[in-house]
Amino acid sequence: MREKVAEVLEEVRPGLQSHGGDVELVDVSEDDGVVSVRLTGACAGCPMATMTLKNGIERIIKERIPEVTEVEAV
Repeated sequence: MREKVAEVLEEVRPGLQSHGGDVELVDVSEDDGVVSVRLTGACAGCPMATMTLKNGIERIIKERIPEVTEVEAV
């Protein structure tokens, strides 16, 4: 599952990078489907980071990988 998540993150990464940010995959828990990511660059301190994470990254990952239950920032 980690490889699938990494592939999806590669697809969303250009959008984040165009705004000076990025996302790093930290962990994938196959037991409970939780994906941990770290937002970096401009995303790290952005007040919209939670919306980007939940309404963007999490939504896309969950659409493509149904086993994922949540994406959390660490």
